[in-house]
Amino acid sequence: MPAPRCHRIPQTTYTFGSHLAGYLKGVTDQWLRPAPHANPAMLEIFRDRDRLPQRNLVPWAGEFAGKYLTSAVQILRLTGDPALREAIAAFVKRLVQLQAEDGYLGPWPGTNRLTGAAPNVMGHDGLTWDAWGHYHAMLGLLLWHEESGDRKALACARRMGDLICDKFLGAKSPRLVDTGSTEMNLAVIHSLCLLYRQTRAPRHLDMALQIMEEFAAIGPDGSPLAGDYLHSALAGREFHQTPKPRWESLHPILGLAELYWLTGQDECRQAFEQHWWSIAKLDRHNNGGFSSGEQAQGNPYHPGAIETCCTIAWAAMSAEMLRLTGSSVVADELELSTLNSIVGLHSHTGRWVTYNTPMDGVRKASAHDIVFQAREGSPELNCCSVNGPRGLGLIGEWALMQGEEGLFLNWYGPSALEAQLPWGKVRLTQETEYPRGGQIALRVTPAKAAQFALHLRIPYWSTKTRVRLNGEALRGVQPGTYLKLDRKWKRGDRVELDLDLSLHYWAGEQECAGQTSIYRGPILLTYDRRLNDMDPADLPELDARGLKGRLLAGTPELPTMVLAEYQATDGRKLRLCDFASAGEGGSPYISWLKVRNAPSTPYSPANPLRSGRV
Repeated sequence: MPAPRCHRIPQTTYTFGSHLAGYLKGVTDQWLRPAPHANPAMLEIFRDRDRLPQRNLVPWAGEFAGKYLTSAVQILRLTGDPALREAIAAFVKRLVQLQAEDGYLGPWPGTNRLTGAAPNVMGHDGLTWDAWGHYHAMLGLLLWHEESGDRKALACARRMGDLICDKFLGAKSPRLVDTGSTEMNLAVIHSLCLLYRQTRAPRHLDMALQIMEEFAAIGPDGSPLAGDYLHSALAGREFHQTPKPRWESLHPILGLAELYWLTGQDECRQAFEQHWWSIAKLDRHNNGGFSSGEQAQGNPYHPGAIETCCTIAWAAMSAEMLRLTGSSVVADELELSTLNSIVGLHSHTGRWVTYNTPMDGVRKASAHDIVFQAREGSPELNCCSVNGPRGLGLIGEWALMQGEEGLFLNWYGPSALEAQLPWGKVRLTQETEYPRGGQIALRVTPAKAAQFALHLRIPYWSTKTRVRLNGEALRGVQPGTYLKLDRKWKRGDRVELDLDLSLHYWAGEQECAGQTSIYRGPILLTYDRRLNDMDPADLPELDARGLKGRLLAGTPELPTMVLAEYQATDGRKLRLCDFASAGEGGSPYISWLKVRNAPSTPYSPANPLRSGRV
């Protein structure tokens, strides 16, 4: 069977500095640890699913526990925080005790389990995303089992998988696709594949393959019941043209990648890659976020809401794409999304995340924007609050990877990453202000001298990159590739990178015609009213020709990763900060700016950002 080009290295230890360290600590202390206690209905909705009066629930209420668990485990992998580990263990212990005898672990009454409908949805009869909730619970439990070895977590996930098979596997009616909300409920294909890796029970793989067939199901009226994710992609259709272009479809599409690993069916790989490139071209915004109004529109300039859950799904899909292709450009996309949208959707305290992190606008806590999801016993729960931290946790999936060709270093920033390899440990330590500055000093410290290849990501936007190995300049450094350093590494070896942080520009079209996004390395530079004297309606124009700024120190109370000052064409000074920090104080921000002489660069797989230099 095919193997990933590169993959996460289990048991890697991570020590991050600067802003990321603060976000990880804040998310852990301010949200992940207190959330179950502050929102006890996260689990209580399972306990009293058959009690009267029935709880008034949103269709996706069953997802909250699983999304929370997935976020918590992936953050734990980065921090190793013992208090968080203890909190997760206690949470899982309570969760598995709430599973019904038949394996059901959802919030809906007995006769409505996995039927796709219930009488207590938003106060009336309505559709449910029940299998979707089971998908997220299975995913979180499997990750926790992988991290902790908790056999009860695996057994709980297996009983859920067995229930899905008992109810839907084979020539049974209704099929899973007949239960509706298919871009959500068919996502269980992904967790069934992951479960099969643990159980090797043929029925789990058979059910996943059956769901893949159901992707193409047609209803009695001739309309598609699901997204036809395999055939539409193989036919070359863009993702936004599929029957189900909502963001949730990315999760069943993840099942295609897993089926490729498990069965070797190359059509699954081809379809997955087609969907990924389509989104990168037509629906990934200037800030690295995905979706407009909760779905693909085929227009990266669309002003619709860029939902947190959508961007997290895009990051998860991108991490899988990186495993599949080993492409440094995909890693560049992960960095773009992480440093701009994913950090930006978090409060710097870690206490809350947004629902919508627009290209231009303001940032609002999800608890305000989508307060309709709050219920008694869960005042802070919504689809985004439990899911947002996963975006930070996903860094562990791509920061440092291993493949047949060696190690792949994708994360740049102050850090120390230590991985256990077959011949011993190696520690990679970075001394840098990146992304504020482009100079990175990397120390490679193996436990003992060892021959291996270290691949350094050279971003596609870094057109002039300088690299020195133990003081000697290296030639042939190409943007949009990995620089392969294959040698016998020993203690004290040092690599110095100098990435090109000169400004590059994305000239807007459609709704953003006449406006431009300015990038400094991976960072989207953004106007924030709190940092400037002029108001949004009075922004001056910049001139891309000869535009040079000076870096400024950030403010300690609302810190920025990058803050620079530029002179506008009318002589005024315009301060721009990194997108992730913009709007932190509730002030309006703008990332599509007035820029004269900005180059227009077409999209290409080698430059999906469409950015160019003067």
